[in-house]
Amino acid sequence: MPLEIVRNDITKMQVDAVVNSANPRAIVGGGVDRAIHQAAGPELLVARQKIGDIATGKAYITPGYNLLAKYVIHTVGPVWQDGKQGERDMLASCYQNSLQLAADHECSSIAFPLISAGIFGCPAEIAIATATRAIREFIDKHDLDVYMVMFDRESFKISSSLFYDVQNYIDEVYVDEHLSQEHRDGNRRRREREAALYGRSGTDSRSLEEMLDNMTETFSEALFKIIDAQGKKDHQVYKRANINRQHFAKIRKNKDYKPKKATVYALAIALELDLAETSNLLARAGYAFSHSNVSDVIIEYFIRHGKYDIDTINQVLFEKGESTLGC
Repeated sequence: MPLEIVRNDITKMQVDAVVNSANPRAIVGGGVDRAIHQAAGPELLVARQKIGDIATGKAYITPGYNLLAKYVIHTVGPVWQDGKQGERDMLASCYQNSLQLAADHECSSIAFPLISAGIFGCPAEIAIATATRAIREFIDKHDLDVYMVMFDRESFKISSSLFYDVQNYIDEVYVDEHLSQEHRDGNRRRREREAALYGRSGTDSRSLEEMLDNMTETFSEALFKIIDAQGKKDHQVYKRANINRQHFAKIRKNKDYKPKKATVYALAIALELDLAETSNLLARAGYAFSHSNVSDVIIEYFIRHGKYDIDTINQVLFEKGESTLGC
């Protein structure tokens, strides 16, 4: 997945490079800095001392030593003051410079902590928005899998207004779903009683030949018909869907491709399909919207409101403990 938010210990990430939110001086600081140095071993500090002081927003690379990662990229985030001292630009530079170093060293994957969101005082929602914007701008032009690593969900915060809007929508839908389910259960029991009374079975009476006549195009065929109708290029779609090029190529080559439900949703978001169009695409893959599924309700909220930014959707899904979109 080009950009994925994960809950993990960054020192245990199996990626080509991990990013260290470093102390500006050549010493071991606290938090992520200390954890990475402890896991990498004393050689990392020797390499860090050869770099010397690091200016805010700059980045330097060293070997990973005892880490699973081949490299450690050291960058210094800004100390948050009032948001009017260029903090966002300096924070974005941390990500941009780190990503460029990773690309220069032919890395295919990189893991970031949430830079400046700890003792440096940057509000979490600003740190997240700045990070995702900088990362997305870079990976729109480069093939690189990027992970934003959170040690715990408590450190991850989306905007309160978005959180409450989505939560209210979830609450409303769940109430409606509960009432609808009671109604459906009542109808089902009535049909079962009628079937028992009149000797009818609940099986589909259509012949196999009739069923085959009603078969429609596959998911892959339907997907590429939509892409062609919208006049989009492949890279425009898979980048916006948070899907890597290799996975998208598999979908294109195999007309009988069976996607995961999250992949269908990601492509629907990339193509800005409405609810009816998304339902149709889901059906081609054997899925359907379910108001008993929190992630389905969240995605429905965004589609219904015409909000098609997959990074924002994934942030809400992560906040709610649901799987994110893409592959």
